Amino acid sequence: MSRGSSGLSEQTYFVLAALLDGPLHGHAIIKRVVDLSQGRITLAVGTLYGALDRLAANGVIVVEREEVVNGRKRRYFRISDEGGQLVRAEAERMQQAASVVTRRALGATFG
Repeated sequence: MSRGSSGLSEQTYFVLAALLDGPLHGHAIIKRVVDLSQGRITLAVGTLYGALDRLAANGVIVVEREEVVNGRKRRYFRISDEGGQLVRAEAERMQQAASVVTRRALGATFG
């Protein structure tokens, strides 16, 4: 699932982060991603469901349950143990990368 040294895509990272607090259905994931990213990331429905299908096929998320709401099937997704490890490892990688810049910025003077 990993993209090698570049880590997860930002969209995938935020989808997984949205699921850390518990299972969500697609529309709720979209809203949570917007909140978590402070509006920087908005997912189209088709993009989201393509990503969810790919993540499920890779065992990173699982379908928790399905229900019918207003005649439409609604699937709730939850992050798997593997997915939780993946998103936490990515957060650590990004934190380490950011610390390289922040440590240098503390000692630098900008004129």
